[in-house]
Amino acid sequence: MIVKEEQLVWVKAVAYEELAVNTGRTVRYCGEEVALFKLSSGKLQAIQNRCPHKDGVLAEGIVCDEHVFCPLHDRKIHLPSGLVQLPDTGCVRTYTTKLEQGDVYIGFPKAQELAG
Repeated sequence: MIVKEEQLVWVKAVAYEELAVNTGRTVRYCGEEVALFKLSSGKLQAIQNRCPHKDGVLAEGIVCDEHVFCPLHDRKIHLPSGLVQLPDTGCVRTYTTKLEQGDVYIGFPKAQELAG
């Protein structure tokens, strides 16, 4: 699903320099819990913080390249797409990120603001 930028509420998460490389950070907004990662490439990725298999906290998982491994059962999740890698199945929601003046922002759909 493609969401236009004007349909997002931008929430300041953290200063970019405060993010450790390949280490997750939990961000909460209106009942949503997001795992935010700064990859070794410097790229930012944000996904739903709970594994679809056993609800493991993905911000606590091990990051390798563009994947995070669930700390409970080692499910491998592709950070850009949110897809659980085969032979396992499932997916998690992904979130748009942006960097402005040294701060990281996460885009949440405006409809969630009403639901939250």
